[in-house]
Amino acid sequence: MIPGVSAVNSVASLLGAPLMHDFAVISLSDHLTSWGTIEKRVEMAARADFVIAFYNPKSQERENNLARAVEILLRYRGPHTPVGIVKNATRKGEIIVITELSDVLRHDVNMSSTLIIGNECTFVDDGKMVTPRGYVL
Repeated sequence: MIPGVSAVNSVASLLGAPLMHDFAVISLSDHLTSWGTIEKRVEMAARADFVIAFYNPKSQERENNLARAVEILLRYRGPHTPVGIVKNATRKGEIIVITELSDVLRHDVNMSSTLIIGNECTFVDDGKMVTPRGYVL
């Protein structure tokens, strides 16, 4: 842990280079933010084709929020969109999975997990997620 550096940066570095272009970070916890607000944020980020990182994707109290978010994403993203799941990032028991949006719910995700969902340009190369910068040199 490095003070002032968001966990999304360590998760991204473990997955490859998925945050090389515009991205949004959204917590799926509805303890302090209403689900209506979270749902709107997920939809707007998906419509804008941002790479999206999800914190607090699932807990014993919130088992359906991730499924609801994935449902929203699938309205705007293809089922084969790359998704990185990192559980216990940089800690004992670290697990790194790269999957597709249509398969996210088959994986063990909890409060120690962070997900990064690619945009339309994100691809997987040699087991790493990459989102190109969006301009040609």
